[in-house]
Amino acid sequence: MSYYAAFGLFFYVSLAAAWLDYPSNGAATLTHYTLPRDYIASCGCTAASTHYPTAALSQEAYGSNNSYGPGCGRCFKLTLVTPVIATPPFYPPEKSIVVKITDLCPYAQDGWCGGSTGQPNAAGALLNFDLAYPSDAIPDNFFPSNKALYGYEDFGVWKINYESVSCVDNWAGGHDKFALGSVPDLETGACCPDDPTVNVTDTCPSYTDQSGLTPPDTASSNTPRSFNTGVLFLATSIIVLSLLSSL
Repeated sequence: MSYYAAFGLFFYVSLAAAWLDYPSNGAATLTHYTLPRDYIASCGCTAASTHYPTAALSQEAYGSNNSYGPGCGRCFKLTLVTPVIATPPFYPPEKSIVVKITDLCPYAQDGWCGGSTGQPNAAGALLNFDLAYPSDAIPDNFFPSNKALYGYEDFGVWKINYESVSCVDNWAGGHDKFALGSVPDLETGACCPDDPTVNVTDTCPSYTDQSGLTPPDTASSNTPRSFNTGVLFLATSIIVLSLLSSL
């Protein structure tokens, strides 16, 4: 293997290792944004997917700067815990919703979708789910409130617990063939598997990695980006140095 090929392998693996490796269950934050009905979002999921609860996933967990990523098509059960900001603290009765990831929530270092290993968002979470809401698929009163006490109805950002679940078994659109899959006309420009949580081999690749693009720069602190990335970086370095020494 030539020096340039070895360096290319090292560079590619380093980029591919950049995304957030998160557990299947854990704590996160929840925001909401406007997604028009029948809109084709970043993953390229069908228009009918918007007839059911969907969400965008924070970029580092989504796994791509744009277009599709490994987060596309996955389903999560999101359970409200408490608003990030509420004085006095507000703990409503438990309320949950199952969403399918169809969109990307872009990285911003100080934004709710800016969480990365070693650099959580302002609420201490690595992941943020941006719920497509208001939506015909979600009750208007989904988010609990107490306007008489707090003076407003929308707390904006919530602390939540998330759980990876099967789309077919749990998502409201899991048995609607028109809500599953990606837009055929987009061909290789879209990736929205039916149920990648169950069929792990059906997980989307990272469009950024495939295209040789640069992942977001989240290494502005002195905290290592992630343990897994560091291990892979070291292992790759050893392989490359070994290859170079044999030239």
